[in-house]
Amino acid sequence: MGGRVDPHRLTQVGRALRELGIQMIPAYSPQARGRSERNFGTWQGRLPQELRLQGIQTLEAANRFLREHYLGEFNRRFQVQAAERGSAFVPRRRRDLDLIFALQFERTVNRDNTVSFQNLSLQIEPVRWRASLAGCTVMVHQHLDGTHSLTHGPHRLGHYSAQGVALTAGKMAARRAMEKTRGGKVQKPTFPPRLEIPPTARDSHFPTAPATATINSNRTSHVLRKPDVLTC
Repeated sequence: MGGRVDPHRLTQVGRALRELGIQMIPAYSPQARGRSERNFGTWQGRLPQELRLQGIQTLEAANRFLREHYLGEFNRRFQVQAAERGSAFVPRRRRDLDLIFALQFERTVNRDNTVSFQNLSLQIEPVRWRASLAGCTVMVHQHLDGTHSLTHGPHRLGHYSAQGVALTAGKMAARRAMEKTRGGKVQKPTFPPRLEIPPTARDSHFPTAPATATINSNRTSHVLRKPDVLTC
């Protein structure tokens, strides 16, 4: 507390701002700290008194009062006109906001392709691009609704409930079922593409021997007897 911000050891808020491309400007001056403390004092001093005067005793009623009355009155009384015209908002370029606005923790995959996190065992489904993820470092995303997600680089490995139950198992099974055609399974593609020999002689660009040519049993003697009489 009270020290300078370490750019190499960011908090969850600092990490989210960096991923969104927002530069965080720390406030080290007494004037900036005093302004933020006065703001906190306003909330801590005024808001409890307002809730007491309204007779509010439940969390739901307090949130309703904030949305419908307090925020509007607070902004009308304390807002200050901006020194420059225009908006400082910029369009977002990333769409994975559910992963950015989540608590992130690095974990290492166990030998049984599971990830241990807060007394939970998150099972990773098999992937096509790697035989096993054991020993790999993955990122656990703890979302605001209590669910969890696993990512490895650009790959999403799974989505789990707050109790660690996989939520995408049914979708993955349905996806595998759609990969079958009416007659059976789809033939697995090969990489690189298979180089096949032309099935007939006329499909080849190389001259072939006449049908009367005899082929010796020696593997190295498969040559034409009279190559000078053939034309391409």
